[in-house]
Amino acid sequence: MKKQRYRIHFSKTEQMRFTGHLDLILTWERSFRRAGLPLAYSEGFSPRPVLNMASPLPLGFTSTGEIGDFWLSEVISSSEFYPVLEKSLPPGLRIQKTNIIEDLFGPKLPALVTAASYSITLSTQYPDLSEKIEGLLNTPNIIRNRKGKTYDLRPLIQNLELVSNDNSNPNILQMTLKALPGKTGRPDEILAALKLSMTGIRICRTEIILGVGKE
Repeated sequence: MKKQRYRIHFSKTEQMRFTGHLDLILTWERSFRRAGLPLAYSEGFSPRPVLNMASPLPLGFTSTGEIGDFWLSEVISSSEFYPVLEKSLPPGLRIQKTNIIEDLFGPKLPALVTAASYSITLSTQYPDLSEKIEGLLNTPNIIRNRKGKTYDLRPLIQNLELVSNDNSNPNILQMTLKALPGKTGRPDEILAALKLSMTGIRICRTEIILGVGKE
């Protein structure tokens, strides 16, 4: 039975960048068991721990802005919850903050996501990158193909800027991409639209943005 709902903001670092979404969920389940924290379970023939992540992180990405909701079958104080769980986490996961969500049965995290921000470190210098970005942002439609279906990438770009572009530092892009019903902006699609190489890049999701008043 659900008695309490915790929201955890966490980082997924280099040590876990090749851990997939399902394995990440299993890692959290094991961490709760090691910590002795009572996750609530679903009902039915195959009960599962009740938890959900805001948005799956693509394989190979790191993140400093992940969010997960976890339901407990007992009420645990914040002063007890955070320390014991933190000690039980494997290398590659790092808790930033936790908070109690009063609405036990409110909307699930994926339904609250409106956008996500990314920082991308490129391995190659692009002297004309500023011009490429300006040209992309001035394009009314950016038609892309994903899994055999075409869509317009342009409405999904909320922000796109170059924050480093000199000979002594790598090119670093920052972007915020919208998550709309049935449409989610992906940073790799932005790189493809800019005709940038994917070789050696590092993509970090820095924030998952939830609807106003839902954080």
